[in-house]
Amino acid sequence: MKTPLPSLRPARRALAALLLSVWVTSWMSAADPVVDPKGLPPGKTVMPDSMTPSPEPATPDANDKANAEPTKRTEKPSSKKAAKDDKPANRPPLKVRFDNKPINRDAPDRVSYAPIVRKTAASVVFVYSSKKVKGQDLSPFLNDPMFRRFFDIPGHRGNGGGRTPDRVEQGLGSGVVISADGYILTNNHVVEGADDVQVSIGESTKKFDAKVIGRDSLADVAVLKIEPSGSLVPATLGDSDQLQVGDVVLAIGNPFGIGQSVSRGIVSALSRGQLGIEQLEDFIQTDAAINPGNSGGALIDSEGRVVGINTAILSSSGGFNGVGLAIPIDLVRFVAEQIVAKGKVDRGFLGVQTQDLTEDIAAQFNAEKGALVSEVTPDSPAEKAGLKAGDVITRVNGTEIRDQRHLQLVVTQLSPGTDVNVDYVRDGKTHSAKAKLALRPAKFSGSDRGGNDENAGNDEGVLNGVSVGDITPDVREEMDIPARIKGAIVQSIDATSPSAQQGLREGDVILELDRHPVHNAEEAVKLSEEIKGPKVMVLIWRSGGTRFIVIDESKK
Repeated sequence: MKTPLPSLRPARRALAALLLSVWVTSWMSAADPVVDPKGLPPGKTVMPDSMTPSPEPATPDANDKANAEPTKRTEKPSSKKAAKDDKPANRPPLKVRFDNKPINRDAPDRVSYAPIVRKTAASVVFVYSSKKVKGQDLSPFLNDPMFRRFFDIPGHRGNGGGRTPDRVEQGLGSGVVISADGYILTNNHVVEGADDVQVSIGESTKKFDAKVIGRDSLADVAVLKIEPSGSLVPATLGDSDQLQVGDVVLAIGNPFGIGQSVSRGIVSALSRGQLGIEQLEDFIQTDAAINPGNSGGALIDSEGRVVGINTAILSSSGGFNGVGLAIPIDLVRFVAEQIVAKGKVDRGFLGVQTQDLTEDIAAQFNAEKGALVSEVTPDSPAEKAGLKAGDVITRVNGTEIRDQRHLQLVVTQLSPGTDVNVDYVRDGKTHSAKAKLALRPAKFSGSDRGGNDENAGNDEGVLNGVSVGDITPDVREEMDIPARIKGAIVQSIDATSPSAQQGLREGDVILELDRHPVHNAEEAVKLSEEIKGPKVMVLIWRSGGTRFIVIDESKK
């Protein structure tokens, strides 16, 4: 008989507790990351559906998130009618209530918004989503049977001890009923990747199984369908184009899962974009309180009409800081009608890469507003219409274009095959062209690469401190430069030069200097010496696209 060692058991338990603590902490960190799932820059927090690990699928938790990969939905229709509706061709057209009557902005401020809230509250629902996430494989160290047995780690007896338990992640959001037969609007990020989606109406505990009819990640819109026992109360949709800064709005949703809540504010700004939240951004900004759980809920005007779908907040703390964002209902309607009719969204495509007009570039092109064309896609509607790099698009079908983002919004809200009139400025003169929009490709991409590093010599004229070379076959292959691109590659650049400080980089390919084509390094050097300056407009190729920059040698 061996004598037991009294001191070994407490030490062994302590070490086991420590190792299990590290293991559990790393597992939970992977399941519930601090980094926002939308990948926003610091200080910008998307207010999405929150997903948390939970052993009880029916009990959602509105405060947590998860960053799991989307999984394919495998839903069962709730009825024979739902199964028939699976095919877009069998669905009747989406019919929504619409009211574009102007707001009476001269009316005195209300003492109470209760009648307006009652008018719309019944149309705002709660959306619950869940997904099953498989357990993670344990590290080889923790998976060793002798180690697990020695430290009494769960699972050392029987099968399944080599991985963490499977778990269910719960999500919570809001939605808006838009038809009496059960179509509901919400955000794409509320239901993306979910295995099951359910909807409850009002304060009722009864939940309906919901089918995801379609999702659009570009605009963050999704359409759900339920089979209610009776007729639903659809919301009346307004005209978001009529909104003005200062209009009173109310946000209705289910913040933190506490139940339907209403907050009041005003329209703080319109057409907010370039925030890095969605690919298509044209947000309504409001100071009406929006919090986690409000995603997919209604933003209504003072007449009770839905003018936006709440989608995100900008915050440095994760809580509401007075900057809420909603998708304009006009954009949502465009997406929803196509999803119901076709199961997808077809968008128009003109075929231009554009950039915004800076003060210097605007002066060079003699245009105050518009989108500067930096490249025209070969065989695109734009090329067939005669558009060229250096043109400034100012209007599309009579709509004044403010910047490149506005051009993208206008074109993508038109259907493929639409004939459009494009007004543009070229060489200081206004021209017009007709184009037939094509179908927007599913994806645009480009790669970012660096350049070669060599010593730069002394220069005179413009682009001082910049050293260029020819595009040899080896350079073209290494930098992945298309065969159609002709020019001079920037091999090195003085970091203190105006060119470096104003946007030129190593690896850029110079295509034009002051609208004079550049075919090789010799031409680039010769033109840089001939151009008087101090300003020079440079057309470059970078990361799969072209763009204009203005270099001012006087800004040193």
